[in-house]
Parts: sequence; C-alpha cells; structure tokens
Amino acid sequence: MRNDRILLSHGSGGKLSYQLVQNIFVKAFQNEYLLPLNDQAIFNLPASRIAFTTDSYVIHPIFFPGGDIGKLSVCGTINDLAVGGADPLFLSASFIIEEGLLVEELKAVVDSMSLTANNAGVKIITGDTKVVERGKGDKLFINTCGIGIIHNNVNLSPSFIRPGDVIIVSGSVGDHGIAILAHRSDIRMEAPIESDCAALHRLVKDVISQSNGIRAMRDPTRGGLATTLNELAISSNLGMLINELNIPLKEEVKGACEILGFDPLYLANEGKLIAIVSEDSAKTVLETMKKNPLGRNASIIGTVIREPQGKVFLETSVGNKRILDMLSGEQLPRIC
Repeated sequence: MRNDRILLSHGSGGKLSYQLVQNIFVKAFQNEYLLPLNDQAIFNLPASRIAFTTDSYVIHPIFFPGGDIGKLSVCGTINDLAVGGADPLFLSASFIIEEGLLVEELKAVVDSMSLTANNAGVKIITGDTKVVERGKGDKLFINTCGIGIIHNNVNLSPSFIRPGDVIIVSGSVGDHGIAILAHRSDIRMEAPIESDCAALHRLVKDVISQSNGIRAMRDPTRGGLATTLNELAISSNLGMLINELNIPLKEEVKGACEILGFDPLYLANEGKLIAIVSEDSAKTVLETMKKNPLGRNASIIGTVIREPQGKVFLETSVGNKRILDMLSGEQLPRIC
C-alpha cells in the first residue's frame, strides 16, 4: 500500500481497489474458498439444517478496551448462530470505509478479525468493500453474514419454554456497555473495565453436549439482559421472575452505573448468553458452564412463571417486586 490513508479511488473498482483487497483482506483472510475471488464463495455443506444470520456493526469508537469493531463483528455473528444451537462455519464481511481512514487502522481491524475467526475455527470466505466520501461515514462500518450447521438432535426455540423452567446467565452483565461508555467519554476508572466481547459457540457446544433440557438461548446485546428476557417472555407467552441478588455484576460496573445513572440490566453485553432450561437439567447446565472460562461466573437468576404472560418481574434486593420492562429509548447509541 503506497498510501497511508484510504482514498475514494480505493472504492472505484480499479487498480487501487485491487491492491486494497489483495494486500489487506486476502492477506488476512486467505483460504481455499476466498482465494478464487469470485463474486461468490462456493462450498459444500453436510446434509443437515442450516442456520443463517446477518448483522451490521457501527460501533464508536472502533477500538475499545477488550476489542475492536473487527473482533466484535466476528464474535457477534458467531454468537447469533451459536445461541440457535448451530456450529458456525463460514462468515462474509463487507466493509464501508470512510475516505481518510488510516490504512494501518483498517489493517489492525482486519487482522483482529482474522485472528478471532481463526481462533474460533470459522472461515471468512467472501466479502465486499465500498468507500464513501469524507464526512459521509464514521471511519468504518462492517456488515457480516454467517452460516452454521444445526445437528438433528438440537432444537432450541422460545416455543419450547415451560412454566417452572430455570433461567441462567453465563456471567456478569453490563461489561461491554460500561467499557464503551468509559472509553468514549474518556472516563478514568480506578479499575479499568474491558468489554466482554467473545465467541460463545464452544460454551454452547459444551452445554448442549451435556444436556438435552435446554429450551432456548439468547445473547443479550443491545437492550441488555432486561430487554432480552422480555423478548423471550413475549415469544413464549409466559412470565419470568428474576432475583436481583442472583444477577452477576462486577463491582466496578455497579459503581460506574451508580455514578453515571445507568441501569446495568439494560447495558449491552457481547460475551454473555441467557439459557432457559428445564428444572431437572439446571444443575448440569450450570456446572458445565462454570467449567468453561466464558461461563465461570454463570448463575441461576430466575424461573419461568405461567402468568402474567409476556411480563418480567424483578424481585429486588429489599424483597419488593417490580416490572422489569424493555428498554425505552436509547441508553447508549452506537454500542455495537
């Protein structure tokens, strides 16, 4: 690359576009599916059910404690497949780049994506680049798609949730949201908080291999734990009762929320999952999660109740109950 910043001509489809693709993307992502550089990737899939997802990442800033937009895009796409019970196989990645972005910043993001994908055992096999004029973007946006295989013995859906089921969260909540807020606002904390950004598919695989009592799983990203629980309650047409004292929460996050006026139950997470499991499988699922580094702080936080349908109640630390509603408005924009 002879230029240190992205130019509009890098998106023209000409020589600079070719050099950008070859020197940044192909170099980082090279695999047998990508190298032909066709307008599509061609591959075989085992005869099974297929999971397919798509997502876009517009986080600001693009580098943050514990990750960056590249790592986030790979982990987020993997997690959307994983909580459906799928083994992720292939990803696509499309980049909308603002004119003037430093090439070294783009390379750092792409290398982070490559490292994250390789560590997760997935391949980035196709993609696209577009360049927009300076001031018409915000450094870098990434769109992904993901494909995974769901094995025949795996069936997860909110429609399988039943009264008496147990609700488990895989670890502390709110880490990602506070990490982004602190970094974005240049808030110095005595104990720095890092994003929990991580790929959860191996944790999911561990749990599924040990129990067939899992009803449904979700990753509580935008809107946080509270919003995701409400979505599950509405989808299952059942209620949920959550014990506030059982929700894992780091003291640093709790303190930051108290100072800044945020509710940690509505803050985004990028490396946690909610599992709703049958009562008789809860112990096995919890013990299995705790054996995995990404689930060592897992906790049973509540139960599914028959009524009121579509509502989530929080039993507070002082013994009262209140409705835990969906997020209203936007606590923190551009979080993922």
